Amino acid sequence: MKKHKSIYTKDVVLVMAASFFFMFSSMFVNPLINGYAKELGATSSFAGLIVGLMSLTAMFLRPIAGHLTDRFSRYGLSFVGGIFIFLGICGYIVTPNAPLLLLFRLLNGTGYVLATVCMTTWLAFLVPRQHVGEAMGFYGLMNALAMAMGPAISINLYHRIGYRHSIILAALSALLMIISIQFVGNHAKPAAAAKQTKPEHFEIIQPRVIPVALLIALFAMPYFTTQADIVTYVEQRHLTVAVGYYFLIYAVVLLVLRVALKNYFDTVRFGTWFWVSFIAMGVYIIFLTIMKANWEMAIAAAGMAVGYGIIYSVLQSTAMLLAPMSEQGLASATFFLGLDVGMSLGPILGGIIDEVLPVKYFYLVEFILMPLILIIYLIWRRRLNGAIDNH
Repeated sequence: MKKHKSIYTKDVVLVMAASFFFMFSSMFVNPLINGYAKELGATSSFAGLIVGLMSLTAMFLRPIAGHLTDRFSRYGLSFVGGIFIFLGICGYIVTPNAPLLLLFRLLNGTGYVLATVCMTTWLAFLVPRQHVGEAMGFYGLMNALAMAMGPAISINLYHRIGYRHSIILAALSALLMIISIQFVGNHAKPAAAAKQTKPEHFEIIQPRVIPVALLIALFAMPYFTTQADIVTYVEQRHLTVAVGYYFLIYAVVLLVLRVALKNYFDTVRFGTWFWVSFIAMGVYIIFLTIMKANWEMAIAAAGMAVGYGIIYSVLQSTAMLLAPMSEQGLASATFFLGLDVGMSLGPILGGIIDEVLPVKYFYLVEFILMPLILIIYLIWRRRLNGAIDNH
């Protein structure tokens, strides 16, 4: 089936909308699970296991999802993923105890893996190769907005109506994802030759995408640390800032940036985006460290929109361009495997810092990530900068 010549098609819009709905549903639940598990009788350690299980599940299942995506309909796998997410979140609402919550978290995590990998490659399938950067930019925008809006809404909502009633919104969002993809005409079925080709061995990652996975892991760690701990950080420092608006500011700035820069994602080489995001990362870490007023918090949020929000999309499109067309699913899985590592290690690092150091050093310590990021870029800069030539 021919690929569409424009990214502004019904199918592309529906896939992007569906990606927002499933990501929103999963990110909405994340800040609530720890407290909800404890309310159901879990110990702190068991609650921590429940929280981290989705990321752990994702890390183990990514390679399998990548291989499945390169061999089966993206629609079919996305539909299965959406059903798993919906059932998992509905399970959160009705579960009577923490052990069952753990089981439903596993189901949610399995669906999350399928949806993230399949829908990224589905979108890449729907647009011409020369517009992958622009498409991934908007796809990344949908994901990033969902990652920002989900926690922001859930944190404020559960205080008013409780855990179970709040999670109903996440279930409805997952249901909207399932409904949305029913109207996508192109189901992105792999070519028969690709399905018949049997690899000599089972690869767990796409080797050319390794630097992308490493970079997204390191760039993501401060973001997910902030998502998990910024409310506690503000409380421990006794700051009088409107922390509930942090991710709202992040989302608005990111939306403006993505729209303004949409025509550059396919023409500007990786290095330019890298240096802008690298500097912005330093800026937002500094302002989160010295933050005492709302204007400093706003600068930190805007800096994070550049330092993480922009590089997220650039790395995602770079992963797709570095891999051959027959391994787009594996490339997507490798990218998200790096994201899973950052999602897991960020809060873990935050917990360690909080236990062993005074709170004023909470963000300052994360400067240790910056030299690591720089080293990885310098080692693989030719490959990363050359990805744009693979349109």
